[in-house]
Amino acid sequence: MSSAATRTAGQDHLWSVDDHLEDILTTVRPLEPIELQLLDAQGCVLVEDVTVPVSLPPFDNSSMDGYAVRVADVAGASEEYPAVLTVVGDVAAGQAEQPYVGPGQAARIMTGAPLPPGAEAVVPVEWTDGGLGEGPVSGMRAHSASPEGSFGQVHVHRPAEARAHVRATGSDVKAGDRALEAGTVLGPPQIGLLAAIGRGTVRVRPRPRVVVLSTGSELVQPDEQLGTGQIYDSNSFALCAAARDAGAIAYRVGAVADDAETLRSTIEDQLVRADLLVTTGGVSVGAYDVVKEALSSVADEDEAGSGIDFRKLAMQPGKPQGFGSIGPDHTPLLALPGNPVSSYVSFELFVRPAIRTLMGLKDVHRPTTRATLSTDKALTSPEGRRQFLRGTYADGAVTPVGGAGSHLVAALAHADALIVVPEDATSVEPGAEVEVVLLG
Repeated sequence: MSSAATRTAGQDHLWSVDDHLEDILTTVRPLEPIELQLLDAQGCVLVEDVTVPVSLPPFDNSSMDGYAVRVADVAGASEEYPAVLTVVGDVAAGQAEQPYVGPGQAARIMTGAPLPPGAEAVVPVEWTDGGLGEGPVSGMRAHSASPEGSFGQVHVHRPAEARAHVRATGSDVKAGDRALEAGTVLGPPQIGLLAAIGRGTVRVRPRPRVVVLSTGSELVQPDEQLGTGQIYDSNSFALCAAARDAGAIAYRVGAVADDAETLRSTIEDQLVRADLLVTTGGVSVGAYDVVKEALSSVADEDEAGSGIDFRKLAMQPGKPQGFGSIGPDHTPLLALPGNPVSSYVSFELFVRPAIRTLMGLKDVHRPTTRATLSTDKALTSPEGRRQFLRGTYADGAVTPVGGAGSHLVAALAHADALIVVPEDATSVEPGAEVEVVLLG
């Protein structure tokens, strides 16, 4: 990259896709870790191992509604000769004190409640006559205390082995175990586990804040009336959604007109909330490509080490690209072409890996596979360019969708893969094996 201003590569020089991506990934650095509340940490990446401070479950508890019993008291129980036990009380979830279960006794117990002292197993309510009445727990007989302190009797019709229907202490995870390792992305199950072991905060790399700007005086916002020569701004919506899909917090800025000063001012205003800036449009050689002019103005005021390189890549679509950093914090900026397919393909190849790198993930790329080309005619590709065609992938085969045009948004909307035609190939025959980037 240049040291203090924008730089445009020579007209004849073409960067390879791999070299451009390497430049991006060696420049972008993971964000600094912070401590966040659990729900604020959703989607973030852990930066340290989390150890279990207390076993799960923390005590032996019942996995069924039923009766806590001694094994010897129900040995040989049957429908014809049930074991008749004296009920000494109820045990509910969260109950601090439990009745002692002695010989010939049972305690009515609810799912999740602690196994009371003296008890060795739980017999489900379905194995008893407890379902004959109505009680606080559906399907269990309500027992009322007798003057002697008894809660009546229960008939048990089946024997139970020791520890039957008992969730043992630490059967999920034990104190001292590693609950989650560094590098884990925190989704709902991971958030739930952290809460279950008593963690209210966690140290993570925050989700990157990505600002997306589209440029072009011809762009109109959806729901507005189109004028002559105008089109709706789709890039900023697609790329904002793509950034969120990649794990970022994305901010969409409405389309900016083809005016260098307006664009420069807009970019400067957005730096305060951006870990990464993405622009679309204005990076080719047209007379109204104002991104270069605007970024040159911003870079001239920056500290040493900032600047944007504008390049031509040996790829289709997406030949014109820009990359560098701007502002006092050297915020990374990727300038993408304006055609919808070009901008989206460029995002998948370059911006998504940058976002995943900022998050601190080890694997930043979309998965790839090899697939059989399912088509009636050969695919053609310009020599010396790596081409990315839209396709649908299923059962080891990939079918092209739409043509090669960089404006074909409808075809892109029906694709779930990119078919890669390498630089040294000018055609690919039906049935050939090709590399596929999976977008789903």
